[in-house]
Amino acid sequence: MVVEKSDIVVSRAGRDKGKIFFVLEEDGTFAYLANGKERKIETPKKKKLKHLQFVSESDCRAAEKLRSGEKLTNSELRKALASFERGRAGEVGGM
Repeated sequence: MVVEKSDIVVSRAGRDKGKIFFVLEEDGTFAYLANGKERKIETPKKKKLKHLQFVSESDCRAAEKLRSGEKLTNSELRKALASFERGRAGEVGGM
């Protein structure tokens, strides 16, 4: 699977199964993930790529900061993921 920095992914295995994360870094075998709540930017989760499912490329301000290397806070990550989940729930639930 190909994921890049600032992509949004869902964990498919482990105790964090079903949780949504931003990719902070990717090194070919592993991705380093954070969501700002259980996994902070300071201590990202190291997870094998085969245990992740790509959800979306993000174009929000938090993703732009990640790509450019600017300082990002955990609260910005949480807000961006919450906004993404609200938008996704609206697409699934509304017709």
